[in-house]
Amino acid sequence: MALVEEQSRSAAVRVENLTIGYGERVVLEAVDLTVWRGEIVTILGRSGCGKSTLLKVMIGLLPPLKGSIALGGRVITGSGNEDSLALARKKIGVLFQSGALMGSLTLAENVALPIQELTTLSAELVDDIVRLKLEMVGLAGFDGLLPAELSGGMRKRAALARAIALDPEILFCDEPSAGLDPVTSAELDHLLLELKRALGITMVLVTHELPSIEAISDRCVMLDGKARGIIAMGAPAELRESSTDPRVQAFFHRRARPRT
Repeated sequence: MALVEEQSRSAAVRVENLTIGYGERVVLEAVDLTVWRGEIVTILGRSGCGKSTLLKVMIGLLPPLKGSIALGGRVITGSGNEDSLALARKKIGVLFQSGALMGSLTLAENVALPIQELTTLSAELVDDIVRLKLEMVGLAGFDGLLPAELSGGMRKRAALARAIALDPEILFCDEPSAGLDPVTSAELDHLLLELKRALGITMVLVTHELPSIEAISDRCVMLDGKARGIIAMGAPAELRESSTDPRVQAFFHRRARPRT
């Protein structure tokens, strides 16, 4: 993409000089990344490279050791930006790897939770929104069921309905296809694409599933644990066919990684 084109676009997520870790253990160092509005960006890499940790920092669950995160132009990291973080959380949705549904609540009650927590809408309007969101993910008529009464794929869709309950500008997903069979995983990919087209949501996904990566990604960001940062960035086909980095080739062609 030409520089002038990048400058004309609006950043949904901007990561600058980010260093993250736990205590004295640094996981990623001096990371810079911009996610443009309307993009689906997938974060890739081997286990332990920092994918989920980066996602936690992006959504404000973990403070960085250094650097900054901006969501929708508002810096959410650092002292004095607590109000910006609180506002940003109303504009993002999160689909956790486990789904994180409340087992004692019905699907309708689960989807209603963020609406009730973050708005003052009437009970009638909340019910209308819940029905709409469940319909959008193909779960119309299942609103009275408990999570335990559903298949794994249905639970993921229910968690997705909750994640989009407040019409987020940005949707963050941590391993959305984890534990799903290939057919159900492909159905979830199709649903995410439909939601992007219908709602214009920017999406940031952590995943290692090649079919999902190639089906939905506008751009991939590949992390490496030893490098403690980004080693490749681009469209899936570009990385698969044109990268000369053996780590990238090993990931996309599922070969054993060369020893270094």
